[in-house]
Amino acid sequence: MYTPIFVFLYFALLACCSLCLYRIWRGPTPPDRTVAIDILGILLVGFAAIFSASTGKAYFMNVALAWALLSFIGTLALAKHMEGRNFDD
Repeated sequence: MYTPIFVFLYFALLACCSLCLYRIWRGPTPPDRTVAIDILGILLVGFAAIFSASTGKAYFMNVALAWALLSFIGTLALAKHMEGRNFDD
């Protein structure tokens, strides 16, 4: 069930991913790169959600939820590391 709207959404997310990869590669500061990595994780959740909607398979939503949680925890850990604090503070 691939409709033109799903194809448009795939290409839009792919364009956003390429912009995020550019920011990760060229980011002038580590916080810029961190934000780009976080946004890339959000885009991957979007890919999984759109793929789930286009194929009708519900387990891709489980993948999206797990990826979102891991991305959030990873962003928090990286932010604490960049701040210079321990992980148990």
